Amino acid sequence: MFIDSHCHLFYEDYKNDLEAVIARANDAGVQYFIIPATNHQTAVEAVRLAERYPGMYASVGFHPLDLKEFSEERLQEIEELSHHPKVVAIGEIGIDYFYDTSPRDYQKEIFSRQIGLAVKRDLPIIVHTRDSVQDAIDLVTEHAVKNPDWKKGSKRGVFHCFTGETVQARLLFQHGFLVSFPGPITFKKGTMHEVVREIGLDNVMVETDSPYLTPVPFRGKRNEPSYIPLIAQKIADTLNISLQEVAEKTTRNAVALFHLNIQQ
Repeated sequence: MFIDSHCHLFYEDYKNDLEAVIARANDAGVQYFIIPATNHQTAVEAVRLAERYPGMYASVGFHPLDLKEFSEERLQEIEELSHHPKVVAIGEIGIDYFYDTSPRDYQKEIFSRQIGLAVKRDLPIIVHTRDSVQDAIDLVTEHAVKNPDWKKGSKRGVFHCFTGETVQARLLFQHGFLVSFPGPITFKKGTMHEVVREIGLDNVMVETDSPYLTPVPFRGKRNEPSYIPLIAQKIADTLNISLQEVAEKTTRNAVALFHLNIQQ
């Protein structure tokens, strides 16, 4: 069994065939899905999906590229949504220096405030980074140190679509964070499989980031959760272990992080 720890199934890309997408995922062994929001509207949509499908769980928050949608009122509504029984994290939140759609200091301010919300609600976070890994690490570790009771005895969050270095991953692990890997780990010119070889699976999850970052051999097409085994197989080959072991360990990590009440 697999868990797709990051897929945006509320997107228009799935408007006409979501049931078929879910069926293909189930056939591929992907039974559970974490649906991270990017703003208030998609948070509402993610929660609706989680209510509709037993295997889906939602995460709520403001993506750094959606900060034009941010307001105090909307943040309060995000907090209210975070009390829903199928909301398992605050996210997708973070910093994005690639597109720079908002001033960097403002991005860091709103990221920090949403980490604060996660601390208040004692929920894990789902972190987005692009050309900003170290700044994001600095912020999350600062909050972790200042708030030792945040998710005490558990994991505090995940850096999704991790693109950092081995030393950065290990620093995150020290402070209670996981990393997850999507389709680019299957690309011929990719380098993240080398990081995987060095860090192993103890703090790793798999994701698609659907509809983006489609793995080989479907690169260039719409991504979907049924492709999770392709990502897992690359990790298995990299570590010279079985696909079953990757499935078991990454699923266990996701269940623990998001406190999912499921049968493994």
